[in-house]
Amino acid sequence: MAEPIKVGAAGDIEDEEALIVPADTAGWDDDIAVFFSDGKYYALNDTCSHEDASLGDGWIEGDEVECPIHSAKFSLCTGAALCLPASHPVRTHKVEIRNDEIWLYVGVPADGQEG
Repeated sequence: MAEPIKVGAAGDIEDEEALIVPADTAGWDDDIAVFFSDGKYYALNDTCSHEDASLGDGWIEGDEVECPIHSAKFSLCTGAALCLPASHPVRTHKVEIRNDEIWLYVGVPADGQEG
């Protein structure tokens, strides 16, 4: 299992907002957006699979995020593309809350990721 990285404290991310972890900090090939919605934390690769846009800048509602450019929607739970123009999923990453801190397991799929 990958060593987790601490990305903040629980409460640092407002409801229906995201925190962007830069690729060089994460040691990953894309920035990672850590989302907080309805009391849960999620993490996805930040770049929309349809076009170069930050999902962390998108609109978050429940367990979905909408890309700010062409309105493609993605599941925060699985990374699945939920509507066109996106047809490919984005990668999920495991998030864990320990001692009121947000820990990100880069490259470790979230529970529920498809395929």
